[in-house]
Parts: sequence; C-alpha cells; structure tokens
Amino acid sequence: MASSTSAAPQIVSCTSDHDAEAFRRINEEWISRLFTLTDEDRALLNDPRGQIIDPGGDVLIARRDNGTILGCVALVRYPDDVLELSKMGVTPAAQGHGVGRRLVTAAIRRARELRARRLFLGTNSKLGPAIHLYQDAGFTRITRDQLPVADYYARADILMELALT
Repeated sequence: MASSTSAAPQIVSCTSDHDAEAFRRINEEWISRLFTLTDEDRALLNDPRGQIIDPGGDVLIARRDNGTILGCVALVRYPDDVLELSKMGVTPAAQGHGVGRRLVTAAIRRARELRARRLFLGTNSKLGPAIHLYQDAGFTRITRDQLPVADYYARADILMELALT
C-alpha cells in the first residue's frame, strides 16, 4: 500500500490564514536550520498576502486530500513581467515523495497564467536536490549581473532563470 505522502497532492493558491501560517512555518524551519532568517524573509513570511499575493504574485500550497499541508512555494512579482520562484519548502515527512517537483511544475504553470515572461530563482549549493529539480524543470544558471533585481540574498550562490515566452 502506498504511503499517503506519495499520493499526488492538490496544489492550490493560498487563501486562508491557515495556509499563510503553514507557508511561514515550513519556510522558517528550513531557513533557520540551514541559514539565518533575515528581515526580508520575515517580511514575506509574515505577510504573504500583502507582500506577495496582492502585488500580483501567488503562494501555492501542496496538501493531501485530508488537508495536511505538505509544502509551499511563492511567486514574487517584479517589474517587466518577471516573477521570482521563492520560499519553496516541503515538510520533512513529505520530502522524497515528489512534492517539490509538483510544486515547481505548478509554479511554472501559474507563472505563465500570471503572464510572466521570465521566472528566476536564487538557491544555495547546500541544496543539491533542489538544484537538480530546478535543472530538470528547465532552469539554467545565470550570473548575479543578469538578475532583474539589484539587492538579492547573499546566501544565494546559485542563480537560475527560465524564459516563459
């Protein structure tokens, strides 16, 4: 019998305080464990509606049929039809079951729906499985001077993008 974490999760936009709290909790856990939580992290995590959704981005939540939240990812809006794939996290119990892959696929689809022409991300060489996942999805490495933003996370030592047009 298959584990319930291996069943394809539903991936939906963040619509409730419960979803927003899960987005904050999942991201705070992994960021605090591997890096240092910054003021910029806290601003996004504490107010995903005001900082991400209302300005034209989205937060996607992966959940089981029973409502258990397995993971999340944000699409942060920038000028010129650019989105950042950001704050992707999967709960420890759900890791290794394809949730991250489904989140990335859903985020790319949603970025197209939001009419982005470019999707970029920053990651860290410590996150080997995530880097592989992004490469499999078609992201290619870029340099810091190719970023569409001037001030970007110092912890991001690998930068990638995906053209959507």
